[in-house]
Amino acid sequence: MAEAGGRATSIPLMGGGAEPTLRDLSSPGRRAWSLPALDVPDSIIDHPEMASAPPPLPEVAERDLVAHFTRLAHRNFAVDLGAYPLGSCTMKYNPKVCDWAAEHPAFRNLHPSQPAHTAQGALAVLLEAEEILCRLTGMSRATFQPPAGAAGELTGLLIMRAYHRAQGRRPGAILIPDSAHGTNPASVTLAGYQVTHLPSDERGMVDLEAFRAAVTDDVAGLMLTNPNTLGLFEEDIVEMARLIHEVDGLVYYDGANLNAILGVARPGDMGFDIVHSNLHKTFATPHGGGGPGAGPVAVVDRLVQFLPGPLPRRGADRLEWEMPAASIGRVHGHHGNFLVVLRALTYMRALGGPGLRRVAERSVLNARYLASLVSGPYEIPYPAPCMHEFVASAADLKRRTGVRAMDVAKALLDYGIHAPTVYFPLIVEEALMIEPTETESPETVEAIGEALLAIVRLAVTDAESLHHAPHQTPVSRPDDALAARKPVLTWDMERES
Repeated sequence: MAEAGGRATSIPLMGGGAEPTLRDLSSPGRRAWSLPALDVPDSIIDHPEMASAPPPLPEVAERDLVAHFTRLAHRNFAVDLGAYPLGSCTMKYNPKVCDWAAEHPAFRNLHPSQPAHTAQGALAVLLEAEEILCRLTGMSRATFQPPAGAAGELTGLLIMRAYHRAQGRRPGAILIPDSAHGTNPASVTLAGYQVTHLPSDERGMVDLEAFRAAVTDDVAGLMLTNPNTLGLFEEDIVEMARLIHEVDGLVYYDGANLNAILGVARPGDMGFDIVHSNLHKTFATPHGGGGPGAGPVAVVDRLVQFLPGPLPRRGADRLEWEMPAASIGRVHGHHGNFLVVLRALTYMRALGGPGLRRVAERSVLNARYLASLVSGPYEIPYPAPCMHEFVASAADLKRRTGVRAMDVAKALLDYGIHAPTVYFPLIVEEALMIEPTETESPETVEAIGEALLAIVRLAVTDAESLHHAPHQTPVSRPDDALAARKPVLTWDMERES
C-alpha cells in the first residue's frame, strides 16, 4: 500500500503503445447504433446530387467506439491528471463545485438577450463578482465583457484613449518593459498607439533611469505586469506610477499574475488606473485550450464613464442595465462569457477572503521551494525572491552538454509532468518559466524538482537520448514549425488507402 502524501503524476496514463484509428478497428457489418424498424412505407428520394452509395465509414461496435475515445481522452494531459507547471499560465486544479454552479440549469439555460427583469439572478452574479473583484484590485467598477485577457488589454487601451481624448489630448506612446507578455505590444498596436520598450536592469526589473528618460508628454500610459514575467515584484512601481501621472498618463495593470498578490496587495494601491484580470487563470476555469475565458477590466473612479456597457446596477426595485455616460461601446456581442464569471464567483465565495489570500501565499511558497531545489544545476539569472513563478536558464547546461531548454521540457513528459513554458521571457537565454501553482502538494513539488535534477544528470551521461525525448508518450516530438505552418487537421481517406 502506498504511503500517505504520495506524489501525483499521470505516468500510469501517459505510456503505452499507439492507439489504433477507427479505420484500424473497423470490421464489416459492425454497428455502434440500432434503430427500430420502420413503421412507415419505404420511399424513394430522387435527387441526383445525393450519393449513390454509402460513404466508406469505419464500422465499429459501440463498445470499441467508446473505449477508443476514452483511451484518447486519457492520453490528453490535463490539470486534473497531474502537475502542470506552465509558467505564466496558472494551469491549476479548479474545484469541481465551480463546474456544478456553471452547469446549473437556472443559469445554463439563460439566453443573453433576455430582458433584465427575467434574468435578475444573472445580474446579481455579475454585480457581486464585480464588487469582489473591485475590492481585490482597489478599483471602482468593472466590466465582464472582454472574453479573454488579450481582449481585456485592448479594452483597457481603448478606455485610455477615450480618457485622453476627453481631455483634448492625443498622446501616442505606451511604455512596455522588455519582459512583457507578447500580447501587450500587439494590443497597443491594435489600439493605435506606438510601443516604447523599456529595458530591464540587473535585478530583472524595469530600469528606473531608462524609465525616467522615456516619460514625456507624448506618453499615454504604462503597461506593466506585476509581478513581472520573471516572477519578480516591481519594487519601483509607486515611483513609476507617480511619474506617469505627472504627464497625465494612465497606468495599466496586466493581471496575468494577479494570483501572486491576491488578498495581499492591490494594484490600485500601487497607482494603477486600469486593471485587467484573467478569471480563467486567477480564480477558476483552466487557462488555455482556446477558451472560454474572461478578461474583465476594472478602473478607477474617473474612468468609470468610459467602460463598455451596459453595466448592471441596482434600480429602485430590481436590477437593470445602464450604459456609462461616455462608454467606448460594446466589446462583446452580449455580456461576455457569463458562465466563466459564475465559476469565478463560486471560487471566490467558496474560499472567502482568507482563502484567496492563502492562494497567493501558497503559490509563492511553492515557487520559492521549487526554485531552491533546482538552483545550482539550473541557473536562476535573476535570483531575487520570486513570487508565484520563477525563470531558470538551461544556457549553462547547453554549453556543457548540448541539452537545450526544449530538451528539458520534453523530457519532463517522461516523468508524467507537463512541460513548462520555454524561451520566454526573451531576456533570459534558454529560459524555463516554471509555475508550480498553489494547488500542488509539497511531495509533488519535490517530484518536479527531482525530475528536473534527474534530467541534468542524464544530460551529462546520455545527452543524445534527451534530444529525442519524450520516449514514453504516444507521440514523441513532432516538427513544431511544420505542424504550425501545414497542419493536417483531418484524416485523408484517399491518402490512407
